[in-house]
Amino acid sequence: MSLFDHTIKELEEMLHNKEITVEDLVNTSYERINEVDDKVKAFLTLDEENARSRAKELDDADDKSASLFGMPSGVKDNIVTKALRTTCGSQFLKNFEDPLYNATVVGKLNAADTVTIGKLNMDEFAMGSSNENSSYTPTRNPWNTDYVPGGSSGGSAAAVAAGEVLFSLGSDTGGSIRQPAAFCGVVGLKPTYGRVSRFGLVAFASSLDQIGPITRNVEDNARVLEVIAGHDSMDSTSANVDVPNYTEALTNDVKGLKIAVPKEYLAEGVDPAVKESVMNALEVYKSLGAEWEEVSLPHSKYAVATYYLLASSEASANLARFDGVRYGVRSEKAENMIDMFKMSRSEGFGEEVKRRIMLGTFALSSGYYDAYYKKAQKVRTLIKNDFDKIFEDYDVVIGPTTPTPAFKVGEKVDDPLTMYANDILTIPVNLAGVPGISVPCGFSSDGLPIGLQIIGKHFDESTVYRAAYAYEQATDHHTKRPQLGGAN
Repeated sequence: MSLFDHTIKELEEMLHNKEITVEDLVNTSYERINEVDDKVKAFLTLDEENARSRAKELDDADDKSASLFGMPSGVKDNIVTKALRTTCGSQFLKNFEDPLYNATVVGKLNAADTVTIGKLNMDEFAMGSSNENSSYTPTRNPWNTDYVPGGSSGGSAAAVAAGEVLFSLGSDTGGSIRQPAAFCGVVGLKPTYGRVSRFGLVAFASSLDQIGPITRNVEDNARVLEVIAGHDSMDSTSANVDVPNYTEALTNDVKGLKIAVPKEYLAEGVDPAVKESVMNALEVYKSLGAEWEEVSLPHSKYAVATYYLLASSEASANLARFDGVRYGVRSEKAENMIDMFKMSRSEGFGEEVKRRIMLGTFALSSGYYDAYYKKAQKVRTLIKNDFDKIFEDYDVVIGPTTPTPAFKVGEKVDDPLTMYANDILTIPVNLAGVPGISVPCGFSSDGLPIGLQIIGKHFDESTVYRAAYAYEQATDHHTKRPQLGGAN
């Protein structure tokens, strides 16, 4: 069998009918990894022994009613997993072999009787848009391994797109779930800030980070969010709001849905193929009875500068804990304490991480705080207010997920400013704290996927899912598969 062939719901029925076992699913996952991961390089650490033991335990269980029972999944390597190496894609944590606890989302997946297949590659400390900043190896795009899968959750998106796992968890600080989902032709959701606990997520920018699911279709995505969402007393930023039954929102009915299309999201710099795919998607919505109008998000042009000041400032503070004292790699060359701090950080962090720490430290420094950090916070409020105003009259905002399809490995890695601009359409969502999803909406002339971004009101993932599902069911983009390793 192939994980490509079935949804979570279909596999659930097959398990209940005893047509397959959890061991079959786990075997299928590892067989696929053995077949293609030398090309994709989605995984940093596999947990094969424990996964097979867990599968046998679940097959022997009397109660098989859990919502994600037996489903093989992958976890981004900045989400802490008890007794399973967690590196954040960094040499600094290459020896963090035995964490003492699980992140809340991992505990919820375990309670839902999933099977963790392994930890997924990422840009170091989630800083990047291409997965080329992983200190181990760049992940490749399953649609064409000459191209990047996006980042920083590139391993999470590539593993799902390549059929190695049924779903994965990523984290999204400025687009790091949605952008790789778009590049890899899968579905990726950034929930509302506070919807999913961040406890156990190694922090990059605490006011922006959110964990979310990556799947091959919208229904699977909704099912995973139902499991991982909810209030958590271990996370002071976790919102104490009810978690709806998201699958009930998948009605395929969008008649009367009011769609806002920001003119800034289809302006200069957006690839013609991307713009065409988005306009075609809007025609699909129109045929389904939805209405769309062009609007303006005037402060979105400041989003990239605002984001990189704020995110880098928070990173500077959050990464101060990595000093070679408590955990992580300690420099063997140091002869005194001060040298240990300096050398451990110099040897452990990669170039992009150092760049952002320096930028953030500068923005927070005396004499520059008011000019940069404080002003960026004010602009962030203006960006949020833009969304609030739009949502007074519209149900969702729709546009491209990224300005272009995936680019080639090595094409932009030496140009940080160009790389930063690649997140221009996803960053405003994080600054405003609203939910956003990317769903496949077409392909470039090179056969690379293009993503459609659907943005909703705070804590209104149900409407986002409803809009995404209706579009998905009216098209066939989500049924396409990369031909990696032969016909799938």
